[in-house]
Amino acid sequence: MRDLLAALGALRERLTEIPQADQRRLQDLKTEILGRKAGALTKILAQVPKLDPEPRRAVGAAANELKREFEAALAARERALARTARASGAADLTMPGRAAWTGGLHLVTQVTGEICEIFHEMGFTRAVGPEVETERNNFTALNFPKDHPAIDAQDSFYLGGDLLLRTHTSPVQIRTMERYPPPIRVVIPGQCYRRDPFDASHSPIFEQVEGLVVDEGISFVDLKASLSAFARKFFGPTTRTRFSPSFFPFTEPSADMAASCSVCGGSGCQTCKQSGWIEILGSGMVHPAVFEACGVDPERYTGFAFGMGPQRIAMVRYGIPDIRLFFESDMRFLAQFSTP
Repeated sequence: MRDLLAALGALRERLTEIPQADQRRLQDLKTEILGRKAGALTKILAQVPKLDPEPRRAVGAAANELKREFEAALAARERALARTARASGAADLTMPGRAAWTGGLHLVTQVTGEICEIFHEMGFTRAVGPEVETERNNFTALNFPKDHPAIDAQDSFYLGGDLLLRTHTSPVQIRTMERYPPPIRVVIPGQCYRRDPFDASHSPIFEQVEGLVVDEGISFVDLKASLSAFARKFFGPTTRTRFSPSFFPFTEPSADMAASCSVCGGSGCQTCKQSGWIEILGSGMVHPAVFEACGVDPERYTGFAFGMGPQRIAMVRYGIPDIRLFFESDMRFLAQFSTP
C-alpha cells in the first residue's frame, strides 16, 4: 500500500509539466500517465483490486482523484493550445495540403467545340435536335430498309411505340430540311445511343458531330474540299487526306475519309497500326430518296453529309488508349486536358 501511495505522490508532481507542454508533449504525457496499456496511473489502478479491503479503498480513492486531476489538466491545456492557434492563425504544418480544384471543360467537349468552330468559319450554322426521336426520322426518312439490323431492338434503345433514343445525329438533318428551304449548311453536335458493349473502343452513349450541305450544284468535289480543309485545320497544315468507297443508306456515293497520322506523319506507328492513315469520318452525297422524304426537289438540289465521333478523334489526337477513361471521372486523367 505504501509503495502505491508513494507512486501516486510522485505522479502528482508531474501535473506541473502540463501547463508548459506543447501539442506533441501533451500527447506524450497523456500516453505516459493515462495510456490504456503502459500508462503509469493505469498500472497503479490495475493493482488496486489485489489489495485488502481497507488499503484498497484508500489507494483506489487517491488514484481516481489523481486521474480526474490529470484529465482536467490535460483538457484545459488542449483548450489553451487551440485558442492560441486560432488567435495566431498559425497553420499546422503536419497537415497534408489541400488541392485547389478548378472547373474545366471535359476533353470531349473541347474537341466538339473545336470541330464546330472550324466548320463555323466555313459558313456552317450549328443545329441541334431532341435525343428522343421517332423511328421515321431516325431510320425511314434516312432511306434505311425495313430489314436493316440497326432498326432491331437488339441494336437500338426503344422507349415504346415508334420512339427511341437516337442512334445518330442524322435525324436533325431531316428536321432541318423539313423546316428550312435550301441553301442549307449546318453542323450538328449531340449525344447518341446504341446497344454497344462498354469496352476499350465502344460505348452505349457517345458524342457525334454531323454536317449537312444542300444547295444547287453541290458536287463530290465540294465534299472533298470541305473535309480536307477541316482535317488540315484540326490536325495541322501538312495533313493529307484519303477517301475510300463505303456505304451508308442515306448517301450515294459514300466514302470514308482517312487523315495521315499526326503522330508519325504517315510513316507508320502503333497509333495508325503501321498504315500511316487514321480513319476520321464517314461521308457522301445525300441520297435522292432522303430529299424526297423531306420535300426537297432532288432534280434541283444536291448536297453532301458527313459524320464523325469526337471521342475517337480525341483518342487519336492525344494517344488515349481506352474510351472508358472519358467516363470514369478520374481527376488525374481529366486534369491533363482541363481548360477553364
